[in-house]
Amino acid sequence: MLILGGGLSKEREISLETAKQVNKALKKKYITLFCEPNEQLIYKIKKFKPNIIFNALHGRFGEDGYIQTILEDQKVKYTHSGILASYTAMNKVISKEIFKKNKILTPKYFKFEFSNKNSKKKIINKIKSKLKFPVVIKPINEGSSVDVYICSEKNIIKNLKKLEKYEEVLIEKYIGGREIQVAILGNKKLGAIELKPKRKFYDYKAKYNSNAKTEHLIPVKLSSSNMKKVLNIALKAHKVLGCRGVTRSDFKFLNNKFYLLELNTQPGMTSLSLVPEIAAYKGINFLKLLEWILNDASVNR
Repeated sequence: MLILGGGLSKEREISLETAKQVNKALKKKYITLFCEPNEQLIYKIKKFKPNIIFNALHGRFGEDGYIQTILEDQKVKYTHSGILASYTAMNKVISKEIFKKNKILTPKYFKFEFSNKNSKKKIINKIKSKLKFPVVIKPINEGSSVDVYICSEKNIIKNLKKLEKYEEVLIEKYIGGREIQVAILGNKKLGAIELKPKRKFYDYKAKYNSNAKTEHLIPVKLSSSNMKKVLNIALKAHKVLGCRGVTRSDFKFLNNKFYLLELNTQPGMTSLSLVPEIAAYKGINFLKLLEWILNDASVNR
């Protein structure tokens, strides 16, 4: 079994940690080899001849259809979602349009392109008329809350300048309320967890730094009808994007409504990750979770 981790994205360190935890658990029962997806990847696949590739990559080039295209071409079984679902879920504009068409509530947004030399006043006026402050700005195809900023009218221009390297970004209405995450395993609604960050929101540090002391609440205190509702929305999102294997959907719960922020096709498997925590609460230990993911692996995903 080949375990892919690391890579070129801004989530490299988290991917390495996921790969490390996966390898540690699987090598007790399987012959494993860790591999970074560099120029030697195809050579290593042909030499090692793995029966399955566990994709522990996060972010660009690992979670956006790029690596999936290579794996399909090599005709080796691999885990998680396929080319199209990975690309669609990673692109926040495309996925949000699909959510809207399928009557899945998601925060209002518009795409901002830096090539359009809008005046500061024009940008601010557009936000005021379409979304109202505060807003969230984020790259269209990064994960793990990388380069995400909550902005007021005072700091929007300063924060946009920090993201100019991306060429285009998402400007989205900020939704307050509770942070609820839902895990889906194939066609099964695995469960939910609530997060209470000590930081301003559930950003990169809140996710991956134990010193951030984010509270993980499970079971989630929701009425049975609301729990059923959020689990159903997550499964619907998983299906309409054509996902496979395990996914995690990020929600905000405000005024008795669930807003789907995004869906992650390759959720983390670190000691602080949410899907293993939800699985453990449901009586599925880490090795059993990984084995389910492995048994689901295939080509033509």
